[in-house]
Amino acid sequence: MSDKTFKAYVVEETEKNVFVRNIKSKTVSDLPQGEVLVKVHYSSLNYKDALSATGNRGVTKNFPHTPGVDACGVVEESGDDRFSVGEEVIVHAYDLGCNTSGGFGEYIRVPADWVVRLPQGLSLRESMVYGTAGYTAAYSVLRLQEFGVNPDMGEILVTGATGGVGSVAVGILAKAGYQVVASTGKTDQEQFLLNLGAKEVISREDSKDESGRPLLKGRWAGVIDTVGGEILATAIKSTKKLGVVTCCGNVASAELPINVYPFILRGVSLVGIDSQDCPMKLRQQIWGRISSEWKLDQLEQLTTEITLSELDSNIELILQGKQKGRVLVSLAE
Repeated sequence: MSDKTFKAYVVEETEKNVFVRNIKSKTVSDLPQGEVLVKVHYSSLNYKDALSATGNRGVTKNFPHTPGVDACGVVEESGDDRFSVGEEVIVHAYDLGCNTSGGFGEYIRVPADWVVRLPQGLSLRESMVYGTAGYTAAYSVLRLQEFGVNPDMGEILVTGATGGVGSVAVGILAKAGYQVVASTGKTDQEQFLLNLGAKEVISREDSKDESGRPLLKGRWAGVIDTVGGEILATAIKSTKKLGVVTCCGNVASAELPINVYPFILRGVSLVGIDSQDCPMKLRQQIWGRISSEWKLDQLEQLTTEITLSELDSNIELILQGKQKGRVLVSLAE
């Protein structure tokens, strides 16, 4: 194609550790090398995007940069036989939006190995309501099931339940027949979580034990933790014998103040969830579940739709822990 001009949300370092964000014009030739050029219709806002947009070097090393770890759209050019011009595709995680120009621009160019064909039963818009956060939630539920946690074993705790990962996890677990207890610091959002399928909502304070006791009364058959820190430690200590805890986030803390007793006395399993680099076969399997038996009826209740010009205010909300559900970024003309 000709060197087309397009709009992108660009983060620049104007002086050392001072970052500004603006919508700018870029050209396709500015994009990195890759076999597949995609015209982006939708992206979504994730915590990692907010970190990149504020200059976090652990996420993005070089600026100027366009964040957006999620993107979906239509193939405009393909140098790989697996994908044809006009196909609808999803690209998420890997290095997209970290050190590779991401989904907050109207075009991306990526390696073909990063591209997932949009599964039947899911629209482009719906795919980005899920995005990396929803994918991570589905991956966490899959791991619980793989470790043998089934609905008749008891309650499942979801921490950070109003966030992107947590809210989708509540919905998927409820749809799959589990008894879900949702933990949140946003107690005014109880009805939101009950509408997603939670049977009970508890406060962040009730999810955190600071007594120092090595074990607590076992309540949870499984846990999907999105926050880390003391809340994750409390969840592990409160998990029943042979229960399973998944861990995918650290918004509360990257530290884990825990002892070995839950693991050696109750056989609790702690399972890490890495959505960024998981194999393509697994990626396709999870998107297949999302587009079929785990497709939620409440997607619109989860979704706030914004444009590129509204990213700044929503980035501040997510950094302050005030965002609810999923933020869909529309780039469709």
